[in-house]
Amino acid sequence: MKISQSQLDKLQQLLSESDYTIRYERGTFQSGWCLLEQKRMVVLNKFLDIEGRINTLLDLIPQIAIEFDKLTLESQKLYSEITQSAQQAAMQF
Repeated sequence: MKISQSQLDKLQQLLSESDYTIRYERGTFQSGWCLLEQKRMVVLNKFLDIEGRINTLLDLIPQIAIEFDKLTLESQKLYSEITQSAQQAAMQF
C-alpha cells in the first residue's frame, strides 16, 4: 500500500462508515493506539507520522468489528484487501 495522505483518508473513511470515531491524542500508548470498543472510538498517538498512522490502522482494522454492509463499494474493496493481507501475514507465522 502506498504511503500518502489520500491512503490515510481512505482508511479513516472506512472506520467512519462503520461508526468509529478516530481521535489523535497525546498519551502513553505502547502500540501507538487505544481502542475504546464500547464507544466505537479509536485513539491514535498524535505524534505518529503519516506512515505510522497508516501502518497502525492497517494493523488495527482486521481486529475490530467492521460492518461490511455499511461500507461503500470502494471501502469494501479496501477492507477486503486489508483482511486478506492480514490473513496472509498470519499464515506466514
